[in-house]
Amino acid sequence: MADLLDTRREQIFPVLTERQLARLRAHGHLMRTSAGEVLSEPGDRTRPLFVVLKGSIEIIRPGVTGDQLIIVLTPGQFSGEMSTLRGQGSVVRIRVRDAGEILALDEKRLRVVVQTDAELSELLMRAFILRRVALIAQQHSDVVLIGSVHSAATLRVQQFLTRNGFPYVYLDVEHDPSVESLLHRFDVQVGEIPVVVCHEHGVLKNPSNEELVACLGMNPLIDEAQVRDLIVIGAGPAGLAAAVYGASEGLDVLVLEVNAPGGQAGSSSKIENYLGFPTGVSGQALAGRALVQAQKFGADVTVAREAIRLHCDRTPYCIELANDHRVCGRSIVIATGAQYRSLELLDAARFIGLGLYYAATALEGKLCSGQPVVVVGGGNSAGQAAIFLSTDCHHVHLVVRARDLTDSMSRYLIRRIEETPNITLHAHTEIAALSGTDKLESVTWRNNQTGEMQTQEISHLFLMMGAVPNTGWLKGCIDLDSKGFVRTGPQPRRDGQDVHWPLTREPYLFETNRPRIFAVGDVRSGSVKRVAAAVGEGSACVQLVHHVLHE
Repeated sequence: MADLLDTRREQIFPVLTERQLARLRAHGHLMRTSAGEVLSEPGDRTRPLFVVLKGSIEIIRPGVTGDQLIIVLTPGQFSGEMSTLRGQGSVVRIRVRDAGEILALDEKRLRVVVQTDAELSELLMRAFILRRVALIAQQHSDVVLIGSVHSAATLRVQQFLTRNGFPYVYLDVEHDPSVESLLHRFDVQVGEIPVVVCHEHGVLKNPSNEELVACLGMNPLIDEAQVRDLIVIGAGPAGLAAAVYGASEGLDVLVLEVNAPGGQAGSSSKIENYLGFPTGVSGQALAGRALVQAQKFGADVTVAREAIRLHCDRTPYCIELANDHRVCGRSIVIATGAQYRSLELLDAARFIGLGLYYAATALEGKLCSGQPVVVVGGGNSAGQAAIFLSTDCHHVHLVVRARDLTDSMSRYLIRRIEETPNITLHAHTEIAALSGTDKLESVTWRNNQTGEMQTQEISHLFLMMGAVPNTGWLKGCIDLDSKGFVRTGPQPRRDGQDVHWPLTREPYLFETNRPRIFAVGDVRSGSVKRVAAAVGEGSACVQLVHHVLHE
């Protein structure tokens, strides 16, 4: 926070002009305040945006070790950060310091402002984004994660909170002296980690993602009885693009994401060939910006909501979710993407999070700093991971089954790999064995031409090979190709298969064998497996959604 304030104070905590305040007055209501009055507590979802007119309010981070003052807001300044716009639970306490008067705008009126007033929208959105960045960077949160670098479940919780942009304080049982007293205070044993202290409302022991979301108020409140214009399943680049264009064009959009925005692209450390980002952008940053855009235009985005079945026998179509929930929509966009293939090795799964990873971000990079690593895969994601890891890791072994990288990787990445001295390419090679007790300790690979086996003491293996579509929940309803990808367009009627199509017109370009159900991005059969292509499909698909909704 101190570093950001030194350079961007006026953007993080701007002072509104009288003209700007006058425009906001049309959307809010006046409130008299008293000193010491609490306006909002951590976890509150329904708090308004507060604009100080007279007096002052203070923003406080409650914590397990006491309260910390973040900032005092004076006349012309306003509260709020990204959770205010998203309908998520607050991460701070807002309290009146000096009695006075404030202007309060609820979430609905705030959305009207950011969608209709260009000047105020830019000012508010920039402040919200920078404030959330500062909260994360400085660990300003009363949410505490107690864990260990030797715990796979700890890494899972860290990945979930980090990729969802949720601020938290991390304490390691091996290195933080305050942990013992906290464990005693909350009556928790070391063997029960990871432990999450949730807004002082309770303690979660090794929580699932669904339990985290519920306790932290990470999702907006959703009326499941409401029939949506468009339901997007998957918040990767394709799904977020569909959400942005759908919501910005007036559709009532709901997005369901099983993990975190960004999909497979969200785990990329740096994407350098995406249009408009000449210096590159991380997958998480790109997803975060798209998420902000979707929510700015009114899309409801939920996480840890897994679609387990599509009911396609009648309209509106309904999606069955885990935990007996169900949502229905007049049109559906399937954007569930694909996931990396796992190793077909006995007992390999036990090393997930304990040396075996499917993402190479700063979080995973810290675990292997100064050590040798193995990256498996010949695509752009593997190349980006190898280059990223080479900056801090001792050596990177890039393992591919092909003869080289030319058929699967962008030339700029190949050149960079060739010019990086601590990256070694192992062609015609695949992983043969993994070994270790409580964690990965050694990796064995085999050259498929010579049969030579090589074993090295390496404790970190990154898998980024192939693509397996996330379509198991669609079987029996949506037509899939032999590899499980969704067929779209006229293709189902031209390939000789007996696929039922109930309308006289042909299916639209991204439409499945079910009218008003579309598929875009990596999950679609024949799609180009690139971020830009996924974004293009997601945005273009919305025009077709408008067509079918008016049929």
